Amino acid sequence: MKMKKFTVSAFFKYLILVIGAVIAILPILVVFIGSFKSNNEFLTSGVLSLPKHLDFSNYKTAFVNGQMLVGFKNTAIIFVISMAGKLLLGSAFAYAINRFDFKLKKPIMSLFMVAMLIPAITSQVATFQLINSMGLFNKIWSVIILNLGTDVVSIYIFMQYLNEIPVSLDESAFLDGANYFQIFGKIILPNLKAPMVTILIISGVQIYNDFYNPFLYMPDPSLKVISTALFAFKGPYGTNWPVILAGVVIVILPILIVFLALQKYIYNGVVGSVK
Repeated sequence: MKMKKFTVSAFFKYLILVIGAVIAILPILVVFIGSFKSNNEFLTSGVLSLPKHLDFSNYKTAFVNGQMLVGFKNTAIIFVISMAGKLLLGSAFAYAINRFDFKLKKPIMSLFMVAMLIPAITSQVATFQLINSMGLFNKIWSVIILNLGTDVVSIYIFMQYLNEIPVSLDESAFLDGANYFQIFGKIILPNLKAPMVTILIISGVQIYNDFYNPFLYMPDPSLKVISTALFAFKGPYGTNWPVILAGVVIVILPILIVFLALQKYIYNGVVGSVK
């Protein structure tokens, strides 16, 4: 067997990868180790020094006193409804743009691009007034409606996959008596599983981590989500870092498990969208 020649370029390539991995993992490692320490040990020991005794009470305090269960419940409701609507609306929009020709097709896509280029913070006053006038302030539906809007990246991922679905399938189904809604539901959607999983993970992480919208539109403590539940620790546990870090681990763990389990779908979906 021939040994591959180890070049200088290969060395720097792997060196950059190692540095990138360390930069990404190091903060998570510090949080994880610190969550098992007592407050006194955390303040007197190094951030990477292992705890003398594993203190699981930090996790109990964070979960119970931080009302994490309420946060997970509200986050799950927002996540499921928002992602279901986002995927359905995004795929339907991409289907209409990809399969049909109409006069306002290009202006609509241009307006969509312009809207995405405008910083969201600049329209928050108008958005808040709209949500308030609809009677949705301090209700969970306020954040869900704001999340239902799809984005240009999702639309283009769907459209790239739609280009690979033969139009002849639509025509055959139409000749068999199927209408456009049936074609979309029985032919198009089943062939969009890969991009759906990709968008589900990418947009799902954004919705799961969203702090601004729930904090602004749902100030009621009973409507706290996982991000605002974690923010509540700044008060009573402002100096108890191990409890705060335990709360961070609890928040990170679910989305980390999902990401590791489904990361191959992200790669396949993004690669497929640029073929």
